[in-house]
Formats: sequence, C-alpha cells, structure tokens
Amino acid sequence: MQALLKGMPKRLAILDYGLFQVHANGRIIGICGYVIETTAGEIVLIDTGFPAKYAEDAEAATKEDELGGFGQVLSLTPENLAPAQLGLLGLNPADVNLMIQSHTHIDHVGFMDGFPEVPILIAAAERALPRPLYWSGKQAMEWPEADYRLVTGDMVAGPGFEVLLTPGHAPGQLAFMLSLPETGDVLLTSDAISRAAEIDEKFAGSWDEAQAMHHGARLMEMAAERRAMVIFGHSPEQWPELRKAPHWYT
Repeated sequence: MQALLKGMPKRLAILDYGLFQVHANGRIIGICGYVIETTAGEIVLIDTGFPAKYAEDAEAATKEDELGGFGQVLSLTPENLAPAQLGLLGLNPADVNLMIQSHTHIDHVGFMDGFPEVPILIAAAERALPRPLYWSGKQAMEWPEADYRLVTGDMVAGPGFEVLLTPGHAPGQLAFMLSLPETGDVLLTSDAISRAAEIDEKFAGSWDEAQAMHHGARLMEMAAERRAMVIFGHSPEQWPELRKAPHWYT
C-alpha cells in the first residue's frame, strides 16, 4: 500500500473518551483515542470511543446493547465524545485527514460513521467481518459507507509512522509506533496489550490467546529495542498519569 501520509509525526494527543468498569474484576479503565498531527499539517484520528447514546443515557444504552453483563460506563459526558475531544485541540471533524480503527469493539467505533469524507485505515481481517465486532452480546452496528484502506500486514503509513498488524485481542487488531521529535519513539499498543499485567496473564480471554501472546511479546521486544515510550490501551495504573488533550506529546 502506498504511504497515506506525507509528513512525519509532529505531536501526539491522547483523547479521553470516559471511564468504564469491568464487572469481572472491578477494574476501572480509561477509554482512549489519539490524534497525531504531522509536519505536513495532516491530522490522524485513531479510534472514536463509545457511541453518542452513552453520553445521553448510559443506563439505557447499556440495556439496549446488553453490555451490562460485562461492565458499566462510570463517566461519559458529551465532553468525552470524539467531536468535543477534537475541539479541545482546536480541531473539528472536517480537519481530520485519516481515521484509523485499531479494531471494532464498542468503545472504539462510536463515531466511525461521523467522518464521511475521511478514508478509514483498518485491518482487512476486521473489515471482512459481516459487521463490526461492537460487543459480543449484541452486534448492533453496520459498516458505514467509507473509503476503506485495508491493512494486511505491518506497514508504513508515512515517515515515522508504523502500523503493526497484531491480531489476538481481535481478528484485525492494530498497534502503532510513532517517532516524535522530542519524546522519541512511542508505541501505542491499543488493545494488543491493554495493560502490562496482561502479558503475565497470558492474555486470558482474548479472541485468540496464542496470537495475542505472540504479538504482545513482539511489541514489547520492539519497544525495548527502540527504547520507546509504551502507552497501553486500558491501563488503570497508567491512565491517570498520561497527559491528555488539550495537551500534546511532542
């Protein structure tokens, strides 16, 4: 696939899409997305959080999606939705040049249909599903009409921006390695490694535990070799310490 971006990553912002509690273990996790601005002025949005209905009435939305058996939304207001989070950075949906879906679970695809003119980079294995994964209790979402760019292996989206195919948590899970001018290399594991402890737990409960272990080890080896800062997908320990929009990592 031809590189999608002309510029190198200039800065990275972490978007706060709210808090969720997993019933099985009581773990409280942050829901995150990312914005990358390149030196060419391009804006990349990775993941879009929960659907807007969860900010309107989380209890009703949870019931509709049969999500209550898994967990509950603890905190999610209109300010935690993708448009408002972009707004904290002085951006609006029209400024986005490329959307990337790390995978298609419910807490990542809420506004996938909110950027109709923007290409969507997504793993071919994920896009081949009849519908987005959404939530295993209820597949309630159709694929939006979009210009899908399909990832079939590790690729370079642009200079200093690697997209890594890391199935395990989901069939088409993606992770990302960025090279920032001051911070240096940054590994965004997304849900390929939701938190550091998941490695020792051998990724129990993943869609494919063997693949998750393989790619988890691969990512951590890559991070060690490049001395990269690692940002996990849903780490209760790391989430409070991360710098979030409107602040940037440069």
